[in-house]
Amino acid sequence: MKILLALSLMILSANAAPLAGTTGKVGTLENPKSVNRLEITKPGVYENFRVDAQGKGGNIVKITADDVTLRNCEIFNSTGNGVGVFGTRILIEKCRIHHLLNGTYEAQNDAHGITGRWGDVTIRNCDISHTSGDCIQFDPDRKSRGSLTIESCHLWSGPLEADSPGFKAGQSPGENAFDSKTMPDGERNKLIIRQCYMHGWSQPSQIQNRAALNLKEHIEAQVSHCVFDDNEIAIRARGPGGRGNAHVIIKDCAIFNTQVGVRAEDKIEQLNIHGMGWGPSVQSHMERHNGKELPGFESGEDHDAAPISELVTKPQS
Repeated sequence: MKILLALSLMILSANAAPLAGTTGKVGTLENPKSVNRLEITKPGVYENFRVDAQGKGGNIVKITADDVTLRNCEIFNSTGNGVGVFGTRILIEKCRIHHLLNGTYEAQNDAHGITGRWGDVTIRNCDISHTSGDCIQFDPDRKSRGSLTIESCHLWSGPLEADSPGFKAGQSPGENAFDSKTMPDGERNKLIIRQCYMHGWSQPSQIQNRAALNLKEHIEAQVSHCVFDDNEIAIRARGPGGRGNAHVIIKDCAIFNTQVGVRAEDKIEQLNIHGMGWGPSVQSHMERHNGKELPGFESGEDHDAAPISELVTKPQS
């Protein structure tokens, strides 16, 4: 009997969906190194930095070398970007990036959590919030090509707890959890987003169609085992336009408390949605805009989502 019980538990564990969100300690460890700015020009591991930009702009952490790991850092208090990536084979993990606010709430200027050039870049187990741009945006210059993996991250917005220059307590800054910008043609940039928890992109903002994921331009995107909650739009998948169009596969995700689950635009030519879990208070599961025909649309295996508490990790303080 004990052997059968053990085997049953092993099977259940093997079939369990991975949880979305961060795990373990995110941010600095004991006795961090305090700096105002960090420029990384050589390969290596850089960890346990507390980077307080003291309101300055630019790329607060700037990575120009290849083969770099940035780990267990806190990056905050800037009118610029938290991390600018200009190398390849880059890993950013276990970092807390927050309060990057530029302009005013009514006229927000870009200050992204992590941005830079497509390459071989992985962002893992990071908590990013309260930016006046996007939590993550690649590539604002539209001059690079490569791959980006975002996994086990907590990407969110929410009411500010206190006033900041140009912003007041209670206002929720920012545009999207992720926004893609690419070169208009050639090989598609590869995007993987998995096991991420994205929420809070719901309060009225200066942009229309505020979404957790703004998937557009010349990308091949795979989104899996992600949880979306309290958003105007969970996933905005955009088709042909002046700068190309996205190919998007969405698998085994869950959406809660959202106006529009998936917004398909401009007759997107490849959009596959499988195993979507729908939670309460989703006003519209899917909407089509600027054309009803979706040439490569596939969907199936929709179901009622498990309680969000069973799908999302509990952050460690």
